[in-house]
Amino acid sequence: MNNLPSELATRRVALVGAGRVARALVIALARAGVPVVAVGSRHPERLSPSSYPHPCTPQQAVDQADLVLLTVADDAIAPVAAALHWRSGQAVVHCSGATEVSALDAAAQAGALTGGFHPLQIFSDPEQAADRLVGSTAAIEAGPALQPTLRALAAALGMRAIELPPGLRVRYHVAAGYAASFLLPVLQEAVALWATFGVDEATALQALLPLSRGTLDAVQARGLAGAVSGPIARGDLGVVRRHLDDLAGLEPERTAFYRFLASSQPALARQAGRLDEHLCKRLEFLLQQRDC
Repeated sequence: MNNLPSELATRRVALVGAGRVARALVIALARAGVPVVAVGSRHPERLSPSSYPHPCTPQQAVDQADLVLLTVADDAIAPVAAALHWRSGQAVVHCSGATEVSALDAAAQAGALTGGFHPLQIFSDPEQAADRLVGSTAAIEAGPALQPTLRALAAALGMRAIELPPGLRVRYHVAAGYAASFLLPVLQEAVALWATFGVDEATALQALLPLSRGTLDAVQARGLAGAVSGPIARGDLGVVRRHLDDLAGLEPERTAFYRFLASSQPALARQAGRLDEHLCKRLEFLLQQRDC
């Protein structure tokens, strides 16, 4: 605690909600030297104290803390905030990416400081998520009085902080989904195409995931345009035509999916200096055709 910023060192932190996000934050906060004074749940008797420090009811957790993290489901944020009794000067922060801070208006009306602290990470496995928080980003939305505390919280967890303007959380969350679970339909389509010549899912993923990781590594090192690769980046019109011709022999939606995903690639390749303007336009025209 001695190494923590003053904005955080004096805070008594509690969580309300005991799902996977809460479990990951409990682990990460303990590693950072930020003790959690209580974890509130509707069913505290079901919580293991070894996993959730000082399990208790939500109101008991609120009463013990001056910084409360709400880690409940999005639809529950406003009802939970309205059902609890808050103190003036207390800080109440929800951990949702998509729900506006106005869901905490009941706490604000009681004099509490309200905000949003969204850890931008996957929480399907809380232990792995706790490890991955280091180096990840926390999206913060709060007024001037609370923002230093939330930035200190992000720093203590080893996270970068970005500031969200009010009213744009849904747009932020949509974009995050593209970089997370929206990758799955792309892999699903790749696996399905390999299945047409007898490769099972496990074998396909074993072969394809290193390719995906290589692409992400290239993006991290060189940015989006710098990472573009494949026949479109090379300006190989013949290969792209053969892609489209082959997919046309399958379901029409497969060709449409390919066109949709490929449509932004010529511009990226042009931005990277891989294509001249003429070839870029030829590729864009080819990808826009409906009858190749």
